[in-house]
Amino acid sequence: MQIREGLNYNPYFPGGAIAMPKMLIDGAIEYEDGTPATESQMGKDVVSFLSWAAEPEMEERKLMGFKWIFVLSLALLQAAYYRRMKWSVLKSRKLVVDVVN
Repeated sequence: MQIREGLNYNPYFPGGAIAMPKMLIDGAIEYEDGTPATESQMGKDVVSFLSWAAEPEMEERKLMGFKWIFVLSLALLQAAYYRRMKWSVLKSRKLVVDVVN
């Protein structure tokens, strides 16, 4: 495939050539913790930031969900215990049948 001067290859663009240069290049930035700045790592960071920017309240919702799961599991245990105690009288009663001839 021949690409004219000033164009860059992009397999996702019709014709395979686009004038916009590559945005992510290996080693373009330097991470404080020494993580290698590869294209895939920078792409992952961009996607993580965009998902956080789209839903900044997600972590708060997750925490609230865990709290609800905890509360509902306690309510389930309490309901199961109550059910067991309520019906234990009927389940444990002894029936005596007197047969009269």
